This record gives sequence, C-alpha cells and structure tokens, in this order.
Amino acid sequence: MAKRKRLSPAQDSYLAGAPEAKSALPGPLPTPAASAAPIAQVAGEASASAALQEVSQVLQQARARGLMVEEIALERIDETHLVRDRIDQDAEEMDALMGSLRARGQQTPIEVVPLEGRIDGKSWGLISGWRRLSALRRLYAETSDSDFATIKALVIRPDSAEAAYVAMVEENEIRVNLSHYERARIAVRALKEGVFPSQKKALQGLFANAPRAKRSKIGSFVTLVEALDAVLYFPTAISEKLGLALVRQIGEDPEFATRLKAALQAAERGTAAEELAVLNAALAADQEQDTSLTPPLEPQVAAGGAVNNPPRVRQTTAEVGTQERVTTQLAPGLRLGFQPGAQRIELSGTAVDAVLLEDLKAWLTQR
Repeated sequence: MAKRKRLSPAQDSYLAGAPEAKSALPGPLPTPAASAAPIAQVAGEASASAALQEVSQVLQQARARGLMVEEIALERIDETHLVRDRIDQDAEEMDALMGSLRARGQQTPIEVVPLEGRIDGKSWGLISGWRRLSALRRLYAETSDSDFATIKALVIRPDSAEAAYVAMVEENEIRVNLSHYERARIAVRALKEGVFPSQKKALQGLFANAPRAKRSKIGSFVTLVEALDAVLYFPTAISEKLGLALVRQIGEDPEFATRLKAALQAAERGTAAEELAVLNAALAADQEQDTSLTPPLEPQVAAGGAVNNPPRVRQTTAEVGTQERVTTQLAPGLRLGFQPGAQRIELSGTAVDAVLLEDLKAWLTQR
C-alpha cells in the first residue's frame, strides 16, 4: 500500500502579485501607464504624429490662402512693390488713423506678397494697406514703441500681376473713396508697367465690378492723366464735372492740352483752389473762343409771324479753314464736335444716352 504524502498548509502570499522589478535607471518607478505594451505605445505615437501633421497642413493651407494673420517687421515691407493708386493722403484722415492705432491698435490686417531674391532685406511686397503701413511707420518714428514696430498682415499669393493690382484696387474701393483721377491713373500706370496689354483691358480688369457708366468716366479721365499728370499738383481735387469738361475740350481741340499745361506751369498754385481756378479759367477762355467763331443765324419767320431761333452752328469745313475744328451746343446737354482733319464727329453731354444712340443709328441707316 502506497504511503500517503503529507501536504503543507497553503501560503498567504501565494496569490499575491509578483515582486516588483527594480529599475536600472535612477528616479521614481514607472507608472502603470508607462509600462504599457509596446504595440499600444507605437499606436499612440503614430496617432500623435498624424494629428501634428494634419494641424501643420491646415496651417500651411490657411497661410497659402491668405487666411492667417502674421506679424511682420515694418522695415521688411516694400511699399513700392506695386504702383500705388493713392496719390496723396489727407492730413486729417491720417491723424485720425494714427489716433485709432494708438487707442485700439491695428484692427484690420494689410495684404502682402512674399518676395524672393531681395538683397535689401525686403521680403514682403505691399498689396493693400498703404495708409495703415504709413501710419504705423510714423507712430514708430515718433514713439520708438515696440508695439508699432510690426504690422499685422495677411500673406496672399496672387496668380498674376493683374490679380495683384485688382486686389489693391478692390480693397481701396471698399475702404477709401478714390477719385476718378486716381482710378484712371492706376489704369495708365498698370499699362505702362506691362501688366495689361491695352488700356481697355486695364480698365476692364481693374474695374470689372464697376458699372459700365462709371468705367466709362474713368476711361475719360485717362485722357486727362496722359495730358496733365506731369504738371498737376492737386489732381484729386478735380471734380467729375470739371474733369469731363476738360477731357471733352481736349478731344475737340488737341492743342488745348498744350495751352492748359502752359497755363498751369506759369501760375502760382499753392492750394487746390488756386489750381482749380487756373483750370476753370483756361476752359472758359477756350469755350468762349469757340463761341466767337460761331456766327448767329438770321431768325426765321414762320407762319403766323412766330420767330424760330434755330440752334447756332459753326461754319462749314471750308469756312473753318486753319481752325480744323467745328463745335456747337446743339441743345441742352448735347454738344457736337467735328474734326475735319481727323474725319471725326463726336456727340457728348448728358443728353447722350441709349435712346439717342438708337435714333441716330436709325437715321444713319435711312440717310
């Protein structure tokens, strides 16, 4: 018979956890989370890396689309990157802007484009925000306050030079009431810079959102810019009415621009009012000369003794001779111009509209 083996009593520590391993590294023992399985640790690191990469891509896309506001040092911005559409800045408006920047800081960012290969340290080209940049530069020069040493900016990347000019014009059209002269001037300068292939394309591209009538007036002011930009001191003071009258007179008499330029250069023009007086006087003198060349017609007596006074007309081409110009006021708001040498007839004035155009087309068709 087999001998029975005597069992020893159960030990209290049998079900207890295994002895804790001692770490070879100094410091506190690792926490349970730190001793997770390797696969879990790898998965966590991959997840964190993917999240960081996603955030980085979002930030890069936002910056590329001009949605991220950055702080840029003033001296790193080239405000001459584009030909500006603002000719001058009103002193009172600039003082008000500087006061706002002192009190509330910069509320609206400017727009800049990255520049490459510059050796002068200018790494950003100004697209819009010239007044804000000028105001902050003046504040920093006056105070040396570091708060005014940088400017908030949106970094944009226009597809072309045309898009850059359009961005500048549209931003200023929204924030600043540009004069027709300033609008026409930027169209002229953009053409000279080779941004647009023709003046018509420049007007259509820069002012595509403007009504056709407004774009037509801007196009008329192009003539004024081309003729007088080099001698005018206060061009933004020229009203729409005066500007269009000057353009009309230049169109009827090409020599008028030369006389007008000479009158401006000879006059003392310390203020805008003095310059406007010169322009108005020259225009009135030229129009008076036109009237003096127009002999009145004999009144015609109609049936019943009524007297008809037809509108005065100029001499015929043969009678004009060396003047090479015929002009008359046909009716209120309707002026007729004729240049025999250029074989050109022009109707102008407030009465010129679509209805008159259709009537004229019908008359010419039956003529």
